[in-house]
Amino acid sequence: MDEAAYSYLLGLYLGDGHITRGRRNVFVLSLFCSDDWPGLLAAAQSTMSAVMPTSGVFSVQRQGCTEVKSTSKHWPCLFPQHGPGRKHLRRIELEPWQRVIVTENPGEFARGLFHSDGCRGINRVRAELAGGERWYEYPRYLFTNHSSDILRLCGETLDQLGVAWRFSKWNTISVARRAAVARLDEFVGPKY
Repeated sequence: MDEAAYSYLLGLYLGDGHITRGRRNVFVLSLFCSDDWPGLLAAAQSTMSAVMPTSGVFSVQRQGCTEVKSTSKHWPCLFPQHGPGRKHLRRIELEPWQRVIVTENPGEFARGLFHSDGCRGINRVRAELAGGERWYEYPRYLFTNHSSDILRLCGETLDQLGVAWRFSKWNTISVARRAAVARLDEFVGPKY
């Protein structure tokens, strides 16, 4: 298995993916990709093919997004986190073999997480000073998820990469220091 591709796909799955049971005991892995980011759509398709080369990958157009799908009996084996209900309402833990892959490919995992539930944008700030208003701006990354387990996994990965981060809200990780943004740019970069 292409472990770097798997690490990226795991990040995408934890953000925007789910597994359902199809016909004849076959499982369907689905990722939902915004139509605003055609590069991410292509990356999701090629990554699914790299992880499960014997299964076809196809897309279904939805309102404002494209659902990238692949069928295989083995998707639940590769993503044991699947289960009924929303991810933030159940425990999400990596299996020991997944943790090894993520530890060896942390940049790909972070890229998958930020490509699914994150963004890189410009923060614009207005400050009231004695001499009047001052505006300044800087790039930052935000990662938002309602699962405390997925937020923890993201934080652990950022720590491993040496990226300074903090919570800007209870469900949002912010990477805003110049050196930290530059470091994360090495792995993630803006969506395209």
